[in-house]
Amino acid sequence: MRPAAAARGMVVAVLLVTFGAAAAAAAAAPAPAPALVLRRAAPLTGLERLHELDRARFAKKNGVAVFGLQGLPGIYYVFVTLGSPPKEYSLQFDTGSDLMWVSCSSCSTCPQINSLGIPLEFYSPNSSSTSSNISCSDDRCKDAIKEGYSVCQTSDSPNTNQCGYEVAYAEASTSGYYVSDTIYFDTMMPKENEQAGSPSASASVLFGCSNSRSRDLQTDGIVGFGKSAPSVILQLNSQGVSPKAFSHCLTSSDDGGGIVVLGKVVESGLVFTPLVQSQPRYNLNMKSIDVNGKKVRINSSLFTTSNTRGTFVDSGTSLSYLADGVYEPVISAIDNAVPQSIRAFSNNGQLCYIVPSRSNLSLFPVLALYFEGGARMTVGPENYLLLKGAYREQESENLMCIGFLRSNELEGYQHITILGDLVLRDKIFVYDLEEMRLGWANYNCSLLNKTTVPVASGSFRRNTPSYCSGLKALVVALISINIFAP
Repeated sequence: MRPAAAARGMVVAVLLVTFGAAAAAAAAAPAPAPALVLRRAAPLTGLERLHELDRARFAKKNGVAVFGLQGLPGIYYVFVTLGSPPKEYSLQFDTGSDLMWVSCSSCSTCPQINSLGIPLEFYSPNSSSTSSNISCSDDRCKDAIKEGYSVCQTSDSPNTNQCGYEVAYAEASTSGYYVSDTIYFDTMMPKENEQAGSPSASASVLFGCSNSRSRDLQTDGIVGFGKSAPSVILQLNSQGVSPKAFSHCLTSSDDGGGIVVLGKVVESGLVFTPLVQSQPRYNLNMKSIDVNGKKVRINSSLFTTSNTRGTFVDSGTSLSYLADGVYEPVISAIDNAVPQSIRAFSNNGQLCYIVPSRSNLSLFPVLALYFEGGARMTVGPENYLLLKGAYREQESENLMCIGFLRSNELEGYQHITILGDLVLRDKIFVYDLEEMRLGWANYNCSLLNKTTVPVASGSFRRNTPSYCSGLKALVVALISINIFAP
C-alpha cells in the first residue's frame, strides 16, 4: 500500500492548458512545462509539534562528516517516476538541499516500511533498461564533488571507480552511489493526441542509489531543488527540459499541499528581489519590517547577510523564525496593534490570543517585509496565527498563537531569520536561477482547481531564455494528504 492509499484523502491532479491570443498567434507551439503535485507530510497544526519538527531539521549532528545540508529534510513530498519500465517513488521536496536520492534494492539494512507501517519502494538499477552507473571521471560526478555532494572509493560503491556520496542530516543520514536514469513529469501542455497530465516529459538525470539510510525519513528518498549541482532543476535545464527556474504555490489549509512547476509562473503583481549568490540557500537581503504600515525600529545591522547572519526562504520549515534583536520588537509591535478587547496571554513562552471567531482575524495587524530593490512581502494574521484549540467547551472561542518564534531556539541560527511555510503559504513563488532572483505574489493557492495559472514558456536551453505569457496551466483537482496522520 502506497502512502496515498494509506492517507486520509485521495489525491487527484489533472493538468489542462489554455492558450492566450499571443500563444495562438505564435508560429511555434510552446514547449511543455513539467509539473509535480506537492503533498504536505505534516499538517500545519500544533505549535509545539511543528517547533519540534523545525528543531530536528536544523539540529547539528556531531561526529559525522556532513556533505551539503544539515537538517532533516522538510514537510512536503512529491511522487516521481523513474526508470524503464517506469516506477513511482515518494520523495521529500527540499529547497534547502541539492541531492536527489532513492533507496536502492541492494540495501539490506534499509527500513522496509516507514513509522506508519507503510511499505517503502526501492530502486533497482538492474531492473531498469535505461539505468547506468556514474564513474568518478564523469563530469557530473566532478561537479557534485565541488559542491560537497560526492566522494569516490566509498564502501557503499560497487567498485572503486564508482561515484559515491555520503549525506548526514540532523536525525537522518544516507550513503550510496550515483546512477543515471530516466525521470518523468506530468506536463502543463500535452502533446498532440496525448492526455493532459500524462507523464510525457522525460529526461535522464543523475541521482543517488542509497545503500544505507536511517529510519527517520517517511518517504522513499529526497529530491533537492537547491541552487547548486547536482540539483534536479539544473540538470533538467542543461538538457533543455526545463528553464533554469521553478515555481510553487502552497495552500493555506491546515493539511497544506500545492504544486511545483518547472518554469516561471507569470502572474500580475509579481515582485522580485536578488538572491544572495554567495550563500548556499535561497538567501535574501531584508531591509525592514512594518506592522500595520508603521516601521518597526530594528537595528539595520541585524539584517546583514553572512554565513551566520541574514534571511533565507525555506519551504521545509513549518513555522518562521526571527533573529535575535528582530523577534522582540516585531512581536511587541503586533501585540500593541491588537485591540485590548482581545485577551492575550503567554502559553509556553509564546504569545497567544483568545479570539471569539476566525472572522475577528481582521482585527489583527498585517506585517510587511521589505527586501532589496523595494520588494514587499505581506504576511496577514491568517498566515502568522495558528489555531491551538478551543478555549471553552462550547468552542465559541479559539485559542490562537503567533507562529513567529525566536531563532535562538534553533542551535546556531540565533542571528538568522528563516521564512518558512507559515509565510510562504498562499503566495506564488518563482525561483529564477537564470537571473538569480526570487519573486512572489499573493495568490489563493486553494483556487488552483478553479483558476488558470499563467506559465512562462519558450526556449528552455541554458543561457538562452525566451518566454511568453500565453501558456496557462489549470489544476482541475488537488487534494493534499497526510502521511504522518495517526
